[in-house]
Amino acid sequence: MASDVATGGVKVRGAGNSGSIGRTSRIWLTVLAIVVSLVSVFPVLWMVDSAFKTRSTVTDGRLIPKDFTFQNFVDVFTQVPFARFLWNSFFVSAVITVVSLFFHSMAAYALARLRFPGREKIFGLIFSTLLVTPPVVLIPLFVVARELHLLNSYAGLIIPAIFNAFGIFLLRQFYLGLPKELEEAAIVDGCGHRRVYWNIVLPMSRPILSALAVFFFLANWNAFVWPLVSTNDQSLTVIQLGIASFATQAASNWNYILAAATVAALPMLVLFFVFQRQIVESIKTSGLK
Repeated sequence: MASDVATGGVKVRGAGNSGSIGRTSRIWLTVLAIVVSLVSVFPVLWMVDSAFKTRSTVTDGRLIPKDFTFQNFVDVFTQVPFARFLWNSFFVSAVITVVSLFFHSMAAYALARLRFPGREKIFGLIFSTLLVTPPVVLIPLFVVARELHLLNSYAGLIIPAIFNAFGIFLLRQFYLGLPKELEEAAIVDGCGHRRVYWNIVLPMSRPILSALAVFFFLANWNAFVWPLVSTNDQSLTVIQLGIASFATQAASNWNYILAAATVAALPMLVLFFVFQRQIVESIKTSGLK
């Protein structure tokens, strides 16, 4: 809609066009977001849908199963020790997440608040490890784990995965945004850095720690390469290796493979939907754009 504004005898037309252009842009962005969301969600829906199909109908392309069955899930848990695979992944991922958050938060607090020689250089060195891809250090890491007798053990699955430069970076950015007045008031009252960290900083870090817990747990739940290299004992097989071995044993039974993948993906979907607000808040408060 055109609008006229009289200023000193001069009429300015078209001032209302900006509002309509803005609404049109929002509509197109909304449509684009819906399309991208559908494209992203479709593989997950197809996986869950095919998990309830029989072997003869799993590749029929139908969105709704013609022969709905739960037998695929029963066979997954009876043909292989799938429950053991789930437990291994849960135990390893949970331990890594808890230990990583504890040590990363302490390191990030020290790098954000304590002043000591070489602080910025140490942080730069830690941050630079993000440029090194995991395959580059795979062989040296395997040699070190072998020399320390960590292969074929839970320790070998857990200890090498504890360090994560991204977690230290994200926590440090969060701590830099915390008001210093709270910590200074606690120090004036006689609290040392240990009590300040434990009683003030950690309780205020719950949103960022919740988001990092999801990231760490998801990354280790989906770990494949390092468990493949460091273990060959079936009692230590994690969920991703279990699915891979199951796919090898039942190469043509895609209904079993997709049922196993659905079981493996379900905890992660639940975890993400529960903590999605904390994930968004952590990105907003960490300085990332």
